[in-house]
Amino acid sequence: MTPTQIELVQSSFAKVALISDQAAAIFYSRLFDLAPEVRALFKGDMVEQGRKLMTMLGSVTRQLNQLHTLVPVAERLAERHVGYGAVPAHYAVVGAALIGTLDEGLGADFTPDVRIAWETAYGTLSGVMIAAAEKRPPAG
Repeated sequence: MTPTQIELVQSSFAKVALISDQAAAIFYSRLFDLAPEVRALFKGDMVEQGRKLMTMLGSVTRQLNQLHTLVPVAERLAERHVGYGAVPAHYAVVGAALIGTLDEGLGADFTPDVRIAWETAYGTLSGVMIAAAEKRPPAG
């Protein structure tokens, strides 16, 4: 990621954070529309799950310029998600739900450059997470 892309992700997330509860609800609605089968992986309170998602996204976006710190965190997150039943194929659906949420939540501020920056960030981190997940035995 370029410094400009990192800035675009960070500044656009700051706008999304202002509507974090709404953004989380949009995200999960999109995720479950795209992949209804993943709904069963979520057993708890979805409002609380949404807060966790937004907290995690905030943490990730703040650390994008410190990949040496962020990569091990992403790897541990992926390992935990394997325990929840997540599989590598889910990452593409999560990415699509995330991009769709940002598009809806940011409106005109979701410019082509912002989209590319988010796609680059998500692609980088999901690649790290998939590699870590594939090293861990599946749940069950």
